[in-house]
Amino acid sequence: MASVAYSFQNVSSVPAQAEPGFGASHRRSKNGISQSAAADRCSLYLDLNEQLEASQHNDAGPNESRCIIGSSRALSGVLEQVRVVAPTDSTVLIEGETGTGKELIAHAIHMQSHRRSRPFVKLNCAAIPLGLLESELFGHERGAFTGAVTQKLGRFEAANGGTLFLDEIGDIPPELQSKLLRVLQEQEFERLGSTITRRVDVRVVAATNQDLVALVEDKQFRMDLYYRLNVFPIALPPLRMRLADIPMLVAHFVQKYAERMSKNISKIAMDTMDTLVHYSWPGNVRELQNFIERAVIVTKGDVLQVPPLPSRMMNRIEPVTLRDAERDHILKALEESNWVVGGKHGAAARLGVARTTLIDKMRTRGLSRETAQGRCAVSSYL
Repeated sequence: MASVAYSFQNVSSVPAQAEPGFGASHRRSKNGISQSAAADRCSLYLDLNEQLEASQHNDAGPNESRCIIGSSRALSGVLEQVRVVAPTDSTVLIEGETGTGKELIAHAIHMQSHRRSRPFVKLNCAAIPLGLLESELFGHERGAFTGAVTQKLGRFEAANGGTLFLDEIGDIPPELQSKLLRVLQEQEFERLGSTITRRVDVRVVAATNQDLVALVEDKQFRMDLYYRLNVFPIALPPLRMRLADIPMLVAHFVQKYAERMSKNISKIAMDTMDTLVHYSWPGNVRELQNFIERAVIVTKGDVLQVPPLPSRMMNRIEPVTLRDAERDHILKALEESNWVVGGKHGAAARLGVARTTLIDKMRTRGLSRETAQGRCAVSSYL
């Protein structure tokens, strides 16, 4: 029997209101997928063939590559938070696993703010050697240290009037945290090797894939700095919590790389798409993007041919990391307590932690009744 294929010209994401729906009960075929469900699924995408552009959330940036793809409940909740906080000057802390698109969200905040015409400056705190990080942040004067042959502006001065995105904020060394706290509170600092206090007008958006609360408890991260950064937290859901967005992302990346490689790829077999949807994607959107680029490279013809996925990671129910294991354990306790957090029989009591601790862990891991129900509903239909 010939494989049912999605057309990339026809692929779109299901609107948030109708996320869980490819049909309910159908007779199963030999390969475990019902023929009627396959037909429903294919026809659903065909019916939505003009919604590809409409379901892309553009952050108003001039670069089309900065479109945020998807319309799942989990992503829509994040984008609503972006719309709420962007017009303010408040500090934002974006938390999420690696590859979930933290920089895209930071840029969306900048482009929806009144600072959009001013610089958007980025700094990965984990990529700069410890001895140079202070100079990168605050600048230095000529002769401030060996090798400082010229004066240099730091990222705070470069971002004056705009937004400074500090990625991997959890890797800021303790000796610099007090200086960072001061500039966040007072908007003033001194360059390395200078006694002149300089003032700036900078909005800071920070991001991390670490558990900052745990770092605070381990005395590796200042509590006062954490609270200053955590004015408006945004927890990005991992891709496994955005199953309805995966077909859309696949179509987007195929279109992007096929055009770059001068190939005409317009379809994907339905069972291939099902495999991609049910893979765990521990590297999240970044891993999916790189995988699709590799698939486009090896494809001959108009049907996408994908290389094998690592079999050791095919079961998305198994936790990939200690953080995932903790997250699954918390989710189980929440479900067993019917999502009651406090009280004698609540999830916090089951886990042996304080109610406030559990709420904070739920927030940092993107756990809520809505996202959990959305995930179960979508996965049951795909």
